[in-house]
Amino acid sequence: MGLRTKIGVAITATAAVVSVLIGLVVHHRTALNQLETARESLDQRVVSAAEDHAAGLDRPRVILNPHRLPEPLRRAVDRGRRATYLDRSGPEPTLWAATRVGDDVVVLKHPYTRQIRNLDELDEVLWLAGGIGTALAGVVGVALATVAGRRLNASARTAERIADGDLTARLRPRGGKDELARLIHAVNTMADALAARLQAEREVTANIAHELRTPVAGLVAAAELLPPGRPTELVRERSHRVRTLMEDVLEVARLDADAEHAETDVRALGELTRRAVRAAGSGEKVEVRVVRDRLVETDARRVERILANLVTNAFRHGSGQVVAEVDDGVIRICDRGPGFPEQLLSHGPQRFRTGSRAGLGLGLTIAVGQARVLGARLTFTNPPGGGAEAVLDLSDAIRDADVDAASSAPPDDGD
Repeated sequence: MGLRTKIGVAITATAAVVSVLIGLVVHHRTALNQLETARESLDQRVVSAAEDHAAGLDRPRVILNPHRLPEPLRRAVDRGRRATYLDRSGPEPTLWAATRVGDDVVVLKHPYTRQIRNLDELDEVLWLAGGIGTALAGVVGVALATVAGRRLNASARTAERIADGDLTARLRPRGGKDELARLIHAVNTMADALAARLQAEREVTANIAHELRTPVAGLVAAAELLPPGRPTELVRERSHRVRTLMEDVLEVARLDADAEHAETDVRALGELTRRAVRAAGSGEKVEVRVVRDRLVETDARRVERILANLVTNAFRHGSGQVVAEVDDGVIRICDRGPGFPEQLLSHGPQRFRTGSRAGLGLGLTIAVGQARVLGARLTFTNPPGGGAEAVLDLSDAIRDADVDAASSAPPDDGD
């Protein structure tokens, strides 16, 4: 049950309870007032009848010494008291009044039907008014809940956009000083602080990488001048690794700054997949399956970059046979390793997270960023049978029918 429904139900239920309570109070007070008025009127009449009887004059409606008299009224008269009593035991309610004059009992009775009918009519009016009031309160409650629900939904959607990486998302203030206005202000303040912090971190990362380009390039060049030997090989390998890491950091900084734009042309997915596998240095170790090849309009360099990173990650952190499967605009990279960690499946790749099951440096972060530039969908799952599976969906970029297997074979060298 949504918040709008809960608020509407609560207000409607409260209005219904209030209407019932007011109706009960009005009914009770009206019944008491009617009975008190009728008793006073009949009591005055029985006093006049007693006086007339004492003077030897009996009025037509006066009953003397009746055989049937309500028991509470008879006991009061036997004690010498003048009393009234509403008898509801008969087919119609009757109001009695009696007093003793010497040895005689003077009695008057009056039908109470009109008062009961008036009370029934009052109840109908109260029920109608209560129903209308409850319905009106329900409509007003739903309207207020709808307004509040829309503002809360807008806040939730904006927070989700911020969580997805859109740091420009903000809530529009609507004035006022209520709780919702405070929530809007708090969300906007949080977004500003988060955007400023992330921007500072990106600038620091990019600046460090830029500053390291020259010394790292000098280090690589110097390593190439060393005499052959095992120490030289180690220095060259480490220097090349530092240069690769620096280039990856710069690429992440460009992706974070939205400074990358795709340059598209029409290519076959089978060809792109084979080229990416060769670029990752795993041409003989990866099984490429082309179930159904398609032509897509995309940036081939970025697709190859994504697939190369996925294949490299599968070899580093997976095990068993690595398979790259192309099927109708979708490319799957599968391995038989321990699978992706829950943190990655829940929140996506996070830079500089490494470990046997966690992630995977900058490779997957770059892959996700490049997929975003292409407008493609890159997802990570752990299939029920075990292992890890990364899926690159380029279905939106399909531009032609199936590609013949021969035409999709890669050229011998280069583009």
